Amino acid sequence: MNFTLNQLQIYLKIVETNSITKASELLHLSQPAVSIQLKKFQEQFDISLTEVVGRKLYITDFGKEIGEVVQEIIEQMNTINYKMLEHKGKLSGRLRISVVSTGKYVMPYFLSDFLSKNSGVQLQMDVTNKFKVVESLERNEVDFALVSLLPNHLNIEKMDLMENKLHWIGKKQPEKSILKEKEQGLSQLPIIFREKGSGTRQVMEQFIEQHGIRIFKQLELTSNEAVKQAILAGLGYSLMPIIGIKNELIQKDLQIIPIPNTPITTNWSLVWLKDKKLSPVSKAYIKFLEAEKSKIVSDFFNWYQTI
Repeated sequence: MNFTLNQLQIYLKIVETNSITKASELLHLSQPAVSIQLKKFQEQFDISLTEVVGRKLYITDFGKEIGEVVQEIIEQMNTINYKMLEHKGKLSGRLRISVVSTGKYVMPYFLSDFLSKNSGVQLQMDVTNKFKVVESLERNEVDFALVSLLPNHLNIEKMDLMENKLHWIGKKQPEKSILKEKEQGLSQLPIIFREKGSGTRQVMEQFIEQHGIRIFKQLELTSNEAVKQAILAGLGYSLMPIIGIKNELIQKDLQIIPIPNTPITTNWSLVWLKDKKLSPVSKAYIKFLEAEKSKIVSDFFNWYQTI
């Protein structure tokens, strides 16, 4: 066989995306270039790797098996690169982090300086809801997870990074309307929930149960951004981490509803399995955060402390 590393990387991306178009976008290549390399790679085999049904690309069973082998080859090539960098005295390897959806407004600031100082470190960050974040941590698929509610069923270590404040949020209205909403209470307002499995959803349900609130009208949306847009459109109110609505609060498109017993405060915490054998990159990252997290909060989240 006579294939190139470039062909392996392209084929692996096609397997991961089930699409030449998506693979080309992720690899920053033209679709014809990706198709040509797939064709050249296919010429190495007598059995089809892919098939097109109704203009949709499918990976054959044989193609999936080859994809698993290609994944192993790529990982070995990365290991070779890491070893070379290590012998040059540079920190190298992969840092895998799973982040709850609202954590995307937090985690990049705690990564930027570390990654700029360690060019040999490759970041793999997945942003999803709390249920999937905890699941990936439990399966040992990631080094760290960023959560605002700790998974009690796992034996973990943690490092608190900063506070997470949740307020009831509504569309900007005249002051009289805000006073009326405060007097009526949440039982008279349409409430927007995040999907089940979301940490924010869990906090909302606990708040509603603890205070005996009867919901007048309920909507359910699957992302923090969708909830924000729904509030801006006047569809209702929601309990939201204010970390994700800085601009809307400053521009006064949204406002905090002064409901009793709020804000609700938790912590953004980086967690990892207690028995996990940490890689040199993971150990270095923990050491970096211990030294720099207070400065990061001061430099980038000073506005957050005053709300």
